[in-house]
Amino acid sequence: MMSGFSRSRAAGLLAGAALLTVAACGSGTAETTGSAATPASEAKPEVVAAFYPLQWLTEQVGGADVQLTTLTAPGVEPHDLELGIKQVSDIQNAALTVYIKGVQPAVDDAVAADKSFDAATAVTTLPAGEHAEEEEGHAGEEEHGHEEIAYDPHIWLDPSRLATVASKLGERLAAADAAHAQAYKDRAARTAAALGTLDQEFTKGLSTCKTKTLVTAHEAFGYLADRYKLKQVGITLDPETEPSPARLSEVAKIAKAEGVSTIFTESLVSPKVAEVLASQVGAKTAVLDPLESKPSGDYLSAMRDNLKTLQTALGCTA
Repeated sequence: MMSGFSRSRAAGLLAGAALLTVAACGSGTAETTGSAATPASEAKPEVVAAFYPLQWLTEQVGGADVQLTTLTAPGVEPHDLELGIKQVSDIQNAALTVYIKGVQPAVDDAVAADKSFDAATAVTTLPAGEHAEEEEGHAGEEEHGHEEIAYDPHIWLDPSRLATVASKLGERLAAADAAHAQAYKDRAARTAAALGTLDQEFTKGLSTCKTKTLVTAHEAFGYLADRYKLKQVGITLDPETEPSPARLSEVAKIAKAEGVSTIFTESLVSPKVAEVLASQVGAKTAVLDPLESKPSGDYLSAMRDNLKTLQTALGCTA
């Protein structure tokens, strides 16, 4: 399933990062460290975002009052992330690391409880995918003892849940930087309002669809389906797992029985399996972005693109 490194490797990198931090003390630039050109009283709090949706959210809520670092580069599958010494040092030195436990085991191992915000703790989560146990059984030996989670971590694909996370993030940043507390809370409120508008658009846009079943490359859209009364059928639990022949046969039967006309693929995952499945059931393919990496626009525009894709594929009239 998801790649990462062990706690022992994380500990080693933390130790190395600590040594580098001591050695580099006073040698950084004003832009990145708050050195001589930037008095300590004026230095912005360093905040780390684990991957794109949390980067976008932190940009909206933190604004110009934080110095933001993102661990996952554009175009990189976040589940594949392994941390280097600099990234561990960024986490160690940050006032706050914003992440979702279960998406990136390497980050889970590196964060400190008192300087991190697990966005999943701000909302009501859903159970892991319907065939999670089957796939975990095949991949268990690859997890190297990493603690499993029992919930689906893809909370950012429900705008209403992400709005709740925005409000909580505003509170956490306000607590970390009291001088700008009200600014964080104000930006959090505006962000939550924008996400509320997006939620209303999805509610209206998906209210009158001919088909309610989403066949997706992996089970990333459970929260979207739950929020808007759709049914997700994932080919795999996660993008790193190959589906079994039995699973492909099961999904094909569901697709035919429920009149599915589109099999959804992803930009960061090979579409080969989805294309084979589509040919078997007489369907076409379309890209539905799980927003695990930075899109060409931003979160809001990419989600609106997803809405248009869903409306076309599901035969929605609203």
